Amino acid sequence: MRYLSQLIWFLLLPVQLWAQSPHGDNFNVKCEVCHSPEGWNLIEHPKFDHDTTSFALTGTHKSVACRQCHVSLVFSQAPTNCNACHNDIHENTVGPDCDQCHNTTTWAVNDIMEIHLRSRFPLTGAHTMADCYDCHKSISLMRFDPIGVECYDCHKEDFMAAKNPDHIAGGFSTECTDCHFINAVNWASEGFNHDFFPLTEGHAISDCAACHQNDIFTGLSPECYSCHAQDYNNTTDPDHVTAGFSQQCQDCHTTHPGWSPATFNHDDFYPLTGAHADIANDCLKCHANGYSNTPTDCYGCHKTDYDNTTDPNHLAANFPTTCDDCHTDVAWKPATFDHDGQYFPIYSGTHSQAWTSCSDCHTNSSNYAEFSCIDCHEHEKTTTDDHHTDVSNYVYNSVNCYECHPNGRAGD
Repeated sequence: MRYLSQLIWFLLLPVQLWAQSPHGDNFNVKCEVCHSPEGWNLIEHPKFDHDTTSFALTGTHKSVACRQCHVSLVFSQAPTNCNACHNDIHENTVGPDCDQCHNTTTWAVNDIMEIHLRSRFPLTGAHTMADCYDCHKSISLMRFDPIGVECYDCHKEDFMAAKNPDHIAGGFSTECTDCHFINAVNWASEGFNHDFFPLTEGHAISDCAACHQNDIFTGLSPECYSCHAQDYNNTTDPDHVTAGFSQQCQDCHTTHPGWSPATFNHDDFYPLTGAHADIANDCLKCHANGYSNTPTDCYGCHKTDYDNTTDPNHLAANFPTTCDDCHTDVAWKPATFDHDGQYFPIYSGTHSQAWTSCSDCHTNSSNYAEFSCIDCHEHEKTTTDDHHTDVSNYVYNSVNCYECHPNGRAGD
């Protein structure tokens, strides 16, 4: 019985060996998918769906003979990485993943921009128009050796050659993006952050040398006068030097071109109040002959008003030229002449509101030292004489009336 069992085992062994698949243990595809009953040769159109594997056949891979990739009958041993089948002509300068740049349809690269977006240096601005060789000097050898991604790595010659302004003399940073936009199409599109001295209005000039002369870009004072001393010294209307104006230009001016409008603080010299406030914006009303040496006393500006006044006649009366003795800066009238204290009470006592104009008493407009009492006090001379029989040196005239009646009251 033992010999019978051994015989059966030896007879079945070749069958088991013959039945084992040459494609490996884990190949679970029926033979008829690729073979016919007539033999093991492949049928003309195998029914095997390669898409069910981890490596779908797309593009030119569809037309490749199976044995070009499957050199052995154990199909799972075929590599799936590109460089296992395709020689790396770039000599590992771009990595082993061919599908970063290529697809299964063609080796031609048509999406350089998109590829660069995934790289260390996306192409923007003028870089989108650059030739590959401009940066990749070894491209003729199909090599893409790593290059620097800092601006200065490629643009050192541009930096060294720049003269307006001179980047070397000015000690400029080699960080090009400090001043230039990476998205710009040329160097002229400056993006330098000048916020430490805002370039507004009159300062919004494109010529750096206008302020940074001799290519000096450090140590410049931000004070207006440091650049505009000549403007200050040469200004004659008004003469800043003679008037002793502040050298802090911003006290009166903004950065608006032409120095005007100015915001001069007139209160530092002559406060514009009353009627003067109404002409504050018409400087020529007072400064018709310039700004320097303009008088600050009333008479200096109002001499014509003083000379032409007839009621009362200021010249004839020899009135003082200190206008503010009688007038305010609001208007000429009402005046506050102290007639009561200095001469005769006309704003108080019996004469208050008994007159309408100076000429009521001062009948001689050319001489205010003359006055008349008897024009208003219509006493007959004989009657008045009778009342003054006991007054020595009595004379019927206004001067004598005033001498005895300085307050305008009878019995004084």
